[in-house]
Amino acid sequence: MIAESKSRRIDDDVQRLLSEGRRDEAATHVLRQLGPEVYGFLVAAMGGQGDAGEVFSLLSERVWKSIGEFRFQCSLRTWVYVIARNEMSRFARGSRRHAVGRESPSAIAEVAAAVRTATDSALKPGKVNKLSMLREELSMDDRTLLILRIDRALPWEDIALATLEADGAEVASEDALKREAARLRKRFQLIKHKLRRRFQQEGILG
Repeated sequence: MIAESKSRRIDDDVQRLLSEGRRDEAATHVLRQLGPEVYGFLVAAMGGQGDAGEVFSLLSERVWKSIGEFRFQCSLRTWVYVIARNEMSRFARGSRRHAVGRESPSAIAEVAAAVRTATDSALKPGKVNKLSMLREELSMDDRTLLILRIDRALPWEDIALATLEADGAEVASEDALKREAARLRKRFQLIKHKLRRRFQQEGILG
């Protein structure tokens, strides 16, 4: 998980690159710094590396196309998770985002491939236990909520941005975010209750 101090440094570095007109470098920096964590999230949420790899490629293109319009009203880390959640939803619906404008440079595809390769090597299969098996019983949306809140420790408002499926991380109103965050907290409690019940059935908890 990326520390808040590192997240701020990434924001500062990318702001500087954008102010200098170095958009391609800004996009590749985002992918190098945030890509491993977000790709790991996709693998966990989608239950495998195959589909996650395709979604990560779509995410990488979206980062490159959109980085110039980002206004830093939230962190880049949050923004990339918003894109990841949106691309996951589109993939699950069988839809694809049509490319607009010039094609992304080969450097973007190369960085995305390097991130996937390095992260796949780090994600070596471990011992499957009952906890991980029960988590896999959840829907993709519920797994996503658990990962973002527990594994990635994102604030509720940031998770709300990701689940509202806005076209960008800076368009949702404050009231909409508060309502969505409240809904997610309630959903989170229901998921925890469901898992606790299953843990008891499997003898994990007394």
